[in-house]
Amino acid sequence: MSDTFTFRLLARDGKARRGEIAMPRGVVRTPAFMPVGTGGTVKAMYMDQVRALGSDIILGNTYHLMLRPGAERVARLGGLHDFARWPYPILTDSGGFQVMSLSALRKITEKGVTFRSHVDGEVHEMSPERSIEIQGLLDSDIQMQLDECLRLPALEKEIERAMELSLRWAERCKAAFGDQPGKAMFGIVQGGDNSRLRLRSAEALSAMDLKGYALGGLAVGEPQAVMLEVLDATCPALPAEKPRYLMGVGTPDDILQSVARGIDMFDCVMPTRAGRHGLAYTRRGKVNLKNARHAEDPRPLDEQSDCPAARDYSRAYLHHLVKSGEALGGMLLTWNNLAYYQALMADIRAAIEAGRFAERSAEIREGWERGDLPALSTSLPS
Repeated sequence: MSDTFTFRLLARDGKARRGEIAMPRGVVRTPAFMPVGTGGTVKAMYMDQVRALGSDIILGNTYHLMLRPGAERVARLGGLHDFARWPYPILTDSGGFQVMSLSALRKITEKGVTFRSHVDGEVHEMSPERSIEIQGLLDSDIQMQLDECLRLPALEKEIERAMELSLRWAERCKAAFGDQPGKAMFGIVQGGDNSRLRLRSAEALSAMDLKGYALGGLAVGEPQAVMLEVLDATCPALPAEKPRYLMGVGTPDDILQSVARGIDMFDCVMPTRAGRHGLAYTRRGKVNLKNARHAEDPRPLDEQSDCPAARDYSRAYLHHLVKSGEALGGMLLTWNNLAYYQALMADIRAAIEAGRFAERSAEIREGWERGDLPALSTSLPS
């Protein structure tokens, strides 16, 4: 625990970094994966489960929480930590991505964004100052600047315009955030798939001396190779002594590739969303429980897992739950997926500390490439 917000590096292995972010509400071990708690809940999970799997921090979404139940209401009820029964660190995104992707009839100006809610059609205004105000009402520990996130591909002039606007909004967010002991505001590097613009954004944000830096506008449809090129160009321009957060990423392989380039923090809806749709992540790769091959398979997803969802339930039962549309199927597979992601992060941290991150990454990929165990050759007796 710390009365201030601090980040320290504990080990390096190539560009991969092992560190710790200390805040009054707890310590975040990095590289870290943040489960997404969009509306104050990690879908299909109890918060006690999320914590028990090894999560040090979760993400809350400013856009969704401002629409319902409303940031002022959450503040009156003691803030998001009390409201959701999560007394540990919370990072809130600014709401910018959701404004761009979910809301109808949005209008972007220098002042901010005016948009119509996807929930009830009500018109809202989101300025950099209002975004920080909402995140303050939620009482999050790490708050993100408001930015404009473009979907790729986009014209270079549009990418540059959005990047420059995001830099001006970062200055306004920094002023609105002020000095909040024990908390942090992160800037967001924009610039699409243009390395020159990304570098310009990174250098300008670094000059603002913020407590952390994120890379936004990735995992929005571009190939993985493009994302990695952006990381190669951008990460060296960010302060080595500050945490680096890759927003909305991603698959287990995305995480391995990005840690190798110096990223410290991740979030993604993938493990929870996949679980609700019948897909499990395991050390042998992905397993689609919708497939008929699992209908009479008594084996668990992973007999070596510490997670009961992976170790104690048969594939046949999980298949039955998924095919029957039972809520328990999504709950168990989400539990399995978050367990796998957190086990992967712990494995990565240990490998960096041991100076064998590249070797361990190769071993992990080999497990995925070998794939799932073959189905049983005989059916169960009737």
